[in-house]
Amino acid sequence: MTFHATPLEGLFTVELSVFQDERGWFGRTYCKEEFAAIGHSAEWTQLNHSFTKDKAAIRGLHYQRPPFSEIKMVRCISGEVFDVAVDLRAASPTFLHWFGTILSAENKRMLYIPVGFAHGFQTLTEDCELLYHHSSFYTPGYERGIRFDDPTLGIKWPLELSVISQRDSGLPYLAPSFKGI
Repeated sequence: MTFHATPLEGLFTVELSVFQDERGWFGRTYCKEEFAAIGHSAEWTQLNHSFTKDKAAIRGLHYQRPPFSEIKMVRCISGEVFDVAVDLRAASPTFLHWFGTILSAENKRMLYIPVGFAHGFQTLTEDCELLYHHSSFYTPGYERGIRFDDPTLGIKWPLELSVISQRDSGLPYLAPSFKGI
């Protein structure tokens, strides 16, 4: 694996080292020793899998508040998505900045998202499947979200929205008083 730092501290894209032969390919998506090199020591407590059938659908932006904040690692295993992480860390020099990258079954790239970030994605193709590693259990009372089109963030989604859940369309915009998590 190769870790590529992004402009947001602690946020990495991860490229798999793929070994191919006549049968196909093999790549490791996690190694405790390799992840320790970027400061990751948390246990993965949940592994989730999502399927989104429509192109241009948006999921997110989601996060959990302390003490159930979580590290996420996301990988697209079918289709292609524009994956976004937003820095919500109060003391961060990149507070409220966002980073987006394309994750696809073809590029096999992953996004490692540290504690203190919101996460969402837009599907660029039909029939997208994502795998999510989480370092904390899903805790409904601590789940929060931000509207995908919050003008404070100014995320440049690549496609005009086609579908969003009622829950995600009802997420709030950031209040002027929001000081981070």
